[in-house]
Amino acid sequence: MLDKTVASLADAVAGVQDGAVVMIGGFGASGVPTELVCALLDQGARELTIVNNNAGNGERGLSELIRAGRVRKMICSFARSSDRRKPNAAAFAEAYRAGRIELECVPQGTMAERMRAAGSGLGPFFTPTAYGTPLAQGKETRVIDGVGYVLEQPLKGDFALVKAEAGDRWGNLVYRYAGRNFAPVMCMAAQTTVAQVDRIVEKGELPPEHVMTPGIFVQRVVQVERSHVV
Repeated sequence: MLDKTVASLADAVAGVQDGAVVMIGGFGASGVPTELVCALLDQGARELTIVNNNAGNGERGLSELIRAGRVRKMICSFARSSDRRKPNAAAFAEAYRAGRIELECVPQGTMAERMRAAGSGLGPFFTPTAYGTPLAQGKETRVIDGVGYVLEQPLKGDFALVKAEAGDRWGNLVYRYAGRNFAPVMCMAAQTTVAQVDRIVEKGELPPEHVMTPGIFVQRVVQVERSHVV
């Protein structure tokens, strides 16, 4: 009988190897799999490349991973706010200034499309986003019908850590409002997807037309009771 549920957070992140590319869902504070990220901190993997919308939101989760020196490179759209009153990625800023972490800044839509391309088995694609800016340096560019384009590569992950509102033992997932964000494309782009869910439901309880990520893209499901609403 197919059952992708695991008993603990430690089991959920088992096998994440040193040097892995780990995609972490979330947009701001919405849909962040904080408990999975904390479990990854306990797990011990090092030299990680993290793909995330930002470079840490608050002191828990990704910021802890960065502060512990476990992240070699960040691929993100929004590294940190320029507002000194909002130190949302202080750990990243400190590590970056000290030369302990690399940064690849990717426009948000481009990052989503790079992951979608990887998950769909597609190759590189042209986009007008970032043409003529420093983000296009070192990349192939073309002008087609008078419009400049940048060639972008698919973005694959070894693991994706995402948060969903509910999932079943087959791995089908539904998200809560903005908690959906990058999770569906990350699930597609990663070799192993781990989903923390607020509740595990019985097979057939999720109407097929409501499923946002089909179980074919999910390998592990762990239940984590929701402690606060985001």
